[in-house]
Amino acid sequence: MAETNAGPVARDAEAAPESLWRNRDFVLLWSGQVLSVLGTRTSTVAVPLLVLAMTGSPGRAGVAGFVATLPYLLFYLPAGAVLDRLDRRRVMLWCEAVRVLALGSIPVALWLDRLTYTWLLVAGFAGGTCFVFFSVAEKSVLPSLVSPEQLPPALAQQEAKSWGAGLAGPPLGGWLYGVSHALPFLADALSYVASLATLACIRADLRVRRTGPAAPWWREVGAGVRWLVGQPFIRVSVVCSALANVMFQALTLVLIVLARHLGASAGITGAVLGFFGCGGLAGAFAAPWIQRRLPPRTVAIGVTWLWVVLLVPIAAVPTPLALGPLVAAMAFVGPVWNVVVMGHQYKVIPDHMLARVKSVVLLVSWGAIPLGSLIGGVLLDGMGPRAAVLALSGFGLLVAVIATASPGIRKAVVLSER
Repeated sequence: MAETNAGPVARDAEAAPESLWRNRDFVLLWSGQVLSVLGTRTSTVAVPLLVLAMTGSPGRAGVAGFVATLPYLLFYLPAGAVLDRLDRRRVMLWCEAVRVLALGSIPVALWLDRLTYTWLLVAGFAGGTCFVFFSVAEKSVLPSLVSPEQLPPALAQQEAKSWGAGLAGPPLGGWLYGVSHALPFLADALSYVASLATLACIRADLRVRRTGPAAPWWREVGAGVRWLVGQPFIRVSVVCSALANVMFQALTLVLIVLARHLGASAGITGAVLGFFGCGGLAGAFAAPWIQRRLPPRTVAIGVTWLWVVLLVPIAAVPTPLALGPLVAAMAFVGPVWNVVVMGHQYKVIPDHMLARVKSVVLLVSWGAIPLGSLIGGVLLDGMGPRAAVLALSGFGLLVAVIATASPGIRKAVVLSER
């Protein structure tokens, strides 16, 4: 915080900021999204299982996954401009309502024996589109819900929410699917109902305060892109995030094959991947403490080199369980990166451009993820799993060199809260 002359009362308040968990509106948003994200992860694992049961075609299961994520590429850019014009809470309410109908229609169609493959594709596309608009809105309203002092722990809790859902959602979805094909989708629809209820209770005004009339949306999108390009730390960190996402997506597939190559059963392979969730949760809780003690440039550069250092020994482990600690350590520093980098973004992006700029950030970082599966498959087709890990360590080295060599990262300074 910047120094002020506000006297002892202000200094006392600064020394003891209000607990995040006493922030009613944040707790409402966060608790609703814990259930919503858990529901999404629960149904996501059930979709390919249901497509395989209906069609027997792995290719069609892949198409269903592609259609559900296609909105990431189509709508992230315009979503920012749209949300800068509207009441963001109202948009989030509509997104959850549409997801209730889209996902809720699947168990109803199953019970009536009317579900078709096309129905699944349409429901998946609708759900993915709502996810895009909701995620941009959720990230852009956070500074309106929490104080500057509460922002780092709020970001950490957002990370914990995602990692926790990633840890619990897939096994829950698999278990529910085993009980009844309809149950994962019913659970997902009910999770959106819960999110709707919590959103409706938020009191804060989440509309963007404009100082002038809105320009055409394509000009506003262009302004968001130009603003981001002019910010060296954000520009380079977004590129590094996209490359890291590609690396981790490829690594997930490579780890599955490597674990099986080392003789792991399906259960042990799942346990190895579960270390991602364990490490990520621990990192999410540690991130605010680290963020207060290390400058952004140290975290941005240090994390990328830690990934390289941890990737290399993965190629040499003798047993599948030995992969666990290394995987957990790689996942641990991921939330630290996210909290520091996103915290910097919130400090410098003007509120009236927040949704637009965040939509560009999400397009670049999330839009790169599908490439990871492709790269992982190509590497495994052309070489063994150990060699594929070493190839990915070279990819990680590229990320570390970019971060280290960039003046925008090396010269980043600690900013006061806005």
